[in-house]
Amino acid sequence: MPDGEVLPHGADDTYVIQEHHARQLHWDVRFERGGVLVSFAVPKGLPPEPNVIRMAVHTEDHPLQYATFEGEIPKGEYGAGKMTIWDRGTYETLKWMDTEVDVVLHGERVQGRFTFFQRGEGWMVRRRGGPQDPDWQSLPEHLEPMLATIGSMPEQPDKWAYEFKWDGVRALVRVEGGRLQIFSRAGNDVTATYPDFADLGRQLGSAQAWLDGEIVAFAGGKPSFAELQKRMHVGNAAQARRLAGQVPVSLLLFDLLHFEGRSLLRLPFSERRALLERLELRGRNWYTSPSYPGAGEAVLAASREQGLEGVIAKRVDSRYQPGRSTAWIKVADVRPQEVVIGGWRPGEGRREGVVGALLLGIPDEGGLRFVGSVGTGFSDTDLENLTELLRPLARRTSPFNGKLPPERARGALWVEPELVGEVVFRIWTPDGRMRAPVWRGLRTDKTPDEVRLDG
Repeated sequence: MPDGEVLPHGADDTYVIQEHHARQLHWDVRFERGGVLVSFAVPKGLPPEPNVIRMAVHTEDHPLQYATFEGEIPKGEYGAGKMTIWDRGTYETLKWMDTEVDVVLHGERVQGRFTFFQRGEGWMVRRRGGPQDPDWQSLPEHLEPMLATIGSMPEQPDKWAYEFKWDGVRALVRVEGGRLQIFSRAGNDVTATYPDFADLGRQLGSAQAWLDGEIVAFAGGKPSFAELQKRMHVGNAAQARRLAGQVPVSLLLFDLLHFEGRSLLRLPFSERRALLERLELRGRNWYTSPSYPGAGEAVLAASREQGLEGVIAKRVDSRYQPGRSTAWIKVADVRPQEVVIGGWRPGEGRREGVVGALLLGIPDEGGLRFVGSVGTGFSDTDLENLTELLRPLARRTSPFNGKLPPERARGALWVEPELVGEVVFRIWTPDGRMRAPVWRGLRTDKTPDEVRLDG
């Protein structure tokens, strides 16, 4: 049992809330009552607003000395883990029954009326009346990401901040009650795919937040989209947990969109960044990606030296605007482009029996507009997997809305335009083809109708 100062039995009007980092993060709400601490374990903490009802577990009564305990409960003991006092104060009793406890809290962090009530075999807790802060804004269920446009280095560099362009996938992270949800750029819930970041929620504790960032895999100290592919298509939670130890990924955070009852979308980027950096979010698999105001040429030079794709320039006075915006600019030595696979040519020599090259298009009126073919950037595993995926999609006619160059169409096998991939290339040719494209991988997080010409 933890040691603490033994408190005398008083007027049954004090309470304490302890943040308990046990096997599962929760908050222990304890009321002095009849010489003991009547206790509830609340997994996500007391609700901040009246329309939220949260689970509460009515645990055994605890000795009064628990009211002052802070520290580490050793492994092997009941409730092992770190415990800190999150709030304390006095309470008024409005109702105290076996099935309902109605109280008004007057604490250092919490004020307001709360009702703990029995529902079936369990207990719940709700806030009565309005939120503690009259300006409180509910945490949105979903947010859409702000996207950059492709361009060149902006003029007036002092009005921009510069970040490295990471070779990863976008992630919006919602945190509530110490638990997080991860959403892809398209809004799909990919939380189960990345168990690596669960402790980020624990680090934020009771804080409510929306964060923006990029999930990246590293190989040889550099971002590797090929390594990331081994993780991004895994939806089975058990398999994802196994892969987390074999192919680790990192979450690089670069923006804060909502925090503790306040939407930050209308704040300028410089203020959002300052708030994000103040949180000092860092763990084994996540950290705040650096941002360099006014240092565009130096960041671009460092990007080239390290073999990265380029930089993202962000206007320091820009609001967060979901969708594509010229306030964020991708300055890249190579361009990324999402594409739809419309056909393939079988390989020869060591590639006999598998894909030799993919025929790529962008959705357009009447079918796909041909934008080029790609035959480089594949691993042996990529070629085998793509061949298996493409064969069942075979069709007799071309899905492209125009004639392909004879050297591309010769020997081609057409497929239903269902698979989305990504390539990087240098420039667009005058006839609208990608010059020197290199395969990056399939994008199972995208559908063909989401593919657009990226710059």
